[in-house]
Amino acid sequence: MKKIGKPVFFIVFVLIAALAYTSIFGIYGENGDFNVTYIKGLSDIRWGIDINGGVEAVFAPDDGIDADETQMEDIKGILDSRLVGQNITDYEVYPDYEHDRITIRFPWKSDEKDYDPDAAIAELASTSELTFKGGTESSGEVLLTGKDIKRAYASYQQMSSSSAYEYVVGLEFNDEGREKFKTATANYVGKQISIWMDEELLSAPNVSEAIDSGSAVITGNFTSKSATALANKINAGALPFKLKVESYGTISPSLGSNALQAMGIASIVALALICAFMLITYRVPGMIAFIALIGQLSISIAAVSGYFTIFPSFTMTIPGIAGLILSIGMGVDANIITAERIKDELWTGKTLDGCIRNGTKGSFTAIFDGNVTVIIVAVILILVFGPANILSSLFGVSTTGLIYAFGYTLLVGVISNFIMGVAASRLMLRSISGYKFLKNKRLYGGAKS
Repeated sequence: MKKIGKPVFFIVFVLIAALAYTSIFGIYGENGDFNVTYIKGLSDIRWGIDINGGVEAVFAPDDGIDADETQMEDIKGILDSRLVGQNITDYEVYPDYEHDRITIRFPWKSDEKDYDPDAAIAELASTSELTFKGGTESSGEVLLTGKDIKRAYASYQQMSSSSAYEYVVGLEFNDEGREKFKTATANYVGKQISIWMDEELLSAPNVSEAIDSGSAVITGNFTSKSATALANKINAGALPFKLKVESYGTISPSLGSNALQAMGIASIVALALICAFMLITYRVPGMIAFIALIGQLSISIAAVSGYFTIFPSFTMTIPGIAGLILSIGMGVDANIITAERIKDELWTGKTLDGCIRNGTKGSFTAIFDGNVTVIIVAVILILVFGPANILSSLFGVSTTGLIYAFGYTLLVGVISNFIMGVAASRLMLRSISGYKFLKNKRLYGGAKS
């Protein structure tokens, strides 16, 4: 067995502790008038309707428009895109083709920061047509539209005129849009091109030269929330016609207002009991297993909250929590299998290093087979019931988000089990066993040395 340096245990432990702290509490700060989120924490998780309640609204075509089935399907698709763009997967959209009505439900809570259900519903129902026009008048020549945009995204960058930072909306044009933008900027050198969202002027920069980069930036008095909302609306596209809100109201959480707090307390008690069981039964391997379990849980929380920027946050529901709990159980099981194999080896009279080597090697196949089969199931659930997948229409809207959340947290939990419960725990165990005062086999479940 290759020797692992004694400091490795402490290095891995510190990394896990740092991940646990930041994934739970996040890192926040201020930059001038802006509140900046550097790392998202537990408080940034959007909880599902079943936990924190939400909003229900009924939309209808404005101005007495008689919508056909194709238009209703287009509207449903755009509303789906706008909700998914805000990382809301626990939503329901029900089109009524006969009466030209669409009912939508999505999670929201009354104590949420910047809570404004009226604004949220109005944002979903807005036509949101992005246009580039010559000059600064709303009647100016239309140079580009939202159809020429390949991708829009919120960003945070330094202002050109000072050292301060501001939120902006970045744009990437498709091939046709790039040519249009190049021609427009060439024709308006020394003049202004204004950027509009419906009838609202967003920005009117001066053109200094023709731009052929295929990208642009919209500046303005954006906050993080408004920049993200605008980018999402651009990506989702424009509704074929304006919608009006016929009615809306709040939905009470199915589990009651104190359910989340009760689940939090239950989780802490369960972790404490698991820790006690592992320490009493397996001693040093039990301590290592508990540290690895904290790491696994931290990765799972981080993958839900948006801690890792490459993985957007999404709505956490009761089935999502169930998937997380199941994956934690598999993490405990993986460490128990390893600890039991090491204990069996210790009673054969071999050296401690040899027992750890054989025990970890002998347990890997069983752990790998069990986890891979679960990964396959989780991936299938995500592909079939994911909100962006066309197959989800076969299983009903209300079911889609719930099963997707279960599959997502289960997949993340099992992958983090491989990282922490298999890789990190074995590194720590092989490292800590190098200390002389921890060489006694009884500390690993065996007979006294």
